[in-house]
Amino acid sequence: MAQTVAELMSRDLVTVHEDDTVSTAAKLMRQNDTGDVAVLDDGHLIGIVTDRDITVRVVAEDLPATTQVGDVASESDIVTVTPRATLDEATSLMREHAIRRLPVLEEGELVGMLSIGDIAIEQDPRSGLADISAAEPNK
Repeated sequence: MAQTVAELMSRDLVTVHEDDTVSTAAKLMRQNDTGDVAVLDDGHLIGIVTDRDITVRVVAEDLPATTQVGDVASESDIVTVTPRATLDEATSLMREHAIRRLPVLEEGELVGMLSIGDIAIEQDPRSGLADISAAEPNK
């Protein structure tokens, strides 16, 4: 059973620049079967935009698909973890901050993303959350 974040994190990162459009971000999410993209500026993580962010902050507000990702990304006080952190530490951070995704940084560089689904599959593969997280994508 995995003990550290490095053992479970996704290394296949999908990123956008803060000036990219939400349309670009949404298309990347669809192409990569993910619900989030990391927002970078000069290679540094400055935020995360999720499918929910696009729904609530763009579509529900009748903003155009050309809205820049930097305008709608979750940016303030990004909670991160290192690859060496334990899964218990990562789970505690997620619980404390009520977040579903945890960017993994090493020496300030984004190297992975850990999701609540990753943890569920590892710790309780028969749970409903694990089943949903492991299911084939809806296309």
